[in-house]
Amino acid sequence: MAVVGIDLGTQSLKAVVVDDGLRLRGEASMPYQPAFPAPGWAEQHPSLWLDALSPAIAGALDRAGLKPSDIKGMAIAGQLDGCVPVDASGRALAPCIIWMDRRAGDEVGAIDAGFIRERTGLVLDATHMAAKICWAARNLPEARKVALWHQPVSFVVAALCGRAVMDHALASTTMLYGLRERGYAGDLLDTFGIDRASLPAIDEASAVAGGLTAAGAALTGLPVGTPLAVGTGDDFSAAIGAGAVVPGVVACNLGTAEVVGAISDELRLDGEGMVETHGFLDNRYFISNPGWLSGGAVTWFLSTFGVGSPAAMSDLAATIAAGSDGLLFLPALSGAMAPRWIANARGAFYGLTPFHGTAACARAVLEGCAFAMRDVIERLDELGVETPRIRLSGGGARSRVWAQMRADISGRPVEVASVADASPIGAAILAAAAVGLSTSVREAAEALSGDIEVFEPDPAALEAYDRSHRRYRTLFEALSPLHTD
Repeated sequence: MAVVGIDLGTQSLKAVVVDDGLRLRGEASMPYQPAFPAPGWAEQHPSLWLDALSPAIAGALDRAGLKPSDIKGMAIAGQLDGCVPVDASGRALAPCIIWMDRRAGDEVGAIDAGFIRERTGLVLDATHMAAKICWAARNLPEARKVALWHQPVSFVVAALCGRAVMDHALASTTMLYGLRERGYAGDLLDTFGIDRASLPAIDEASAVAGGLTAAGAALTGLPVGTPLAVGTGDDFSAAIGAGAVVPGVVACNLGTAEVVGAISDELRLDGEGMVETHGFLDNRYFISNPGWLSGGAVTWFLSTFGVGSPAAMSDLAATIAAGSDGLLFLPALSGAMAPRWIANARGAFYGLTPFHGTAACARAVLEGCAFAMRDVIERLDELGVETPRIRLSGGGARSRVWAQMRADISGRPVEVASVADASPIGAAILAAAAVGLSTSVREAAEALSGDIEVFEPDPAALEAYDRSHRRYRTLFEALSPLHTD
């Protein structure tokens, strides 16, 4: 008996198989790419996701040594903030406007940002789904045929089981979900001019959305009737997969973007808008910053400096002392998210001299991303969110150098699970809870997080990093006028 977890990413679809002992048995992925049809636009056709399901699941099953009939449930997690228009038959009428697309800027220009923050916990932003629905309704030739607006995860769930549904966490990213009502709110729907009937239903992430239909079975290669959980967004599934499902753990997922957040039992809103508040499991809240290019900064560095791998970059960084010999890096390659959101901000090195080489630049990039993490954690502290330890996940968590650096910069123990790719694991956890392989999401998350390696902070390094972080913040503020002109 086993379950399948799916991560519907921007560049690939990943599948994992977890057995009834909550052990990872197999994994596989299928690549695809987004399209960029105009400046500031980013799209992906939903057929890419559907076509990737069967081969990815088959590959994971093969590595697990299991058959499709061994699978008793599945769940999907995936990219947030997309917008897929579908007709009454569930067919996508146009490509998905994905999370990084910013074409809907004019749709939010006249809306009160304070009202949105107070009602939804979100920053008023063109990347969120409500803005994209408004743009699509006014600009897509197919708009009159739209029966429903989907997020990527809810689109795939509907394609597989026939039910249009998303979980509370995904719904809370739309700018249409009232945190206090735990559902779509009339005043928010009115603000954007969106009909409640055109949105998926809302249910718990670990609830069963339905069984695979014949069409769903054909798309996945799994038996008709296999239970499918409601699922969630990848920011949230990564926290679940890392075991950060209760207060007291900062989840830091080091993917292409770095998402930093923590669970709160109480509703807390950031009046300054550095972090956003989302509905989460068990009537809790996930308070997080949606991320800056962190793994993306590593990829940029490798390409630009001709370094062969992330491991080689870490080895170079390890040869330089804390503080990168005075060199600073602002990780705003696609805009700043911390210590303030500035969409037009850009990355920068500061302090370069003839003395600095590739190794110092490598360390400065890693330190700059970790300084942004510290900014988010300090904001969580100010809001009264518990942040005594950090749990790293994602590809960047494989770097022991980066893990130790983050412990030293934050002054907190950093924990790294043996399973780094947390989002599909989080989806598998939801599937396990949905079909009764575990009594709760928390139980499954603790079981699947595996062996934990702990990196304790070095007080001497923390003192050096305190000085560097102050300089980093001074640099950010000094450059801010250039970003807002």
